[in-house]
Amino acid sequence: MTAHVNIDDAQLDDAIRRTHRGESSAFEVVVRQFERPLRAWLAGHVPPGIDVDEVAQRTFVAAFTRLGDYTPGTHFEAWLFTIARYQLKTELTRLRRVADYHARYAPDLLRRELERRNSEPSDWYVARLEHLESCIETLGKHLRRFIQWRYDEEIPLEEMADRSGRSVAAVKKQLWLTRQKLQQCLEIRMQAAEEGAS
Repeated sequence: MTAHVNIDDAQLDDAIRRTHRGESSAFEVVVRQFERPLRAWLAGHVPPGIDVDEVAQRTFVAAFTRLGDYTPGTHFEAWLFTIARYQLKTELTRLRRVADYHARYAPDLLRRELERRNSEPSDWYVARLEHLESCIETLGKHLRRFIQWRYDEEIPLEEMADRSGRSVAAVKKQLWLTRQKLQQCLEIRMQAAEEGAS
């Protein structure tokens, strides 16, 4: 922050005229005169998330580049603060656009990420599947064929009964017992794996 100076209207007009004629260093007098009140005004008007110093800087740059639009002898402070209001409005518009962008696209991005994660099996499911395959291998050949018929080939119970020479009820019972055996095997292997990992 530059040191504040207190100058009268004649000195201010002189600094503005010299700046307008190309003596850019004379604009420092303008900045020193209005920097503190401009920052104070901005601090009272900006919402959280807006940098007061940034808006003040842009205001002085805009005032410097548009100095030819200012009519000497009129109220420079009002002209400068009008520029500050537009700079602040521009910044608010930019922040609203950013917030709107996030409001519109963040849920979509989140949904896509969740879909991606759901489409990929977790390590837990992969391990569970590997243990299940090992458990199926431990079954006797006569039990594995029921599992293969039912879950690989999707053969109806009636056909399984015909192939095995058993009743449908007996096939159902055999499948139930086999699933129970696989479940026990799977739980034992998963628990052993968890204990081995810890």
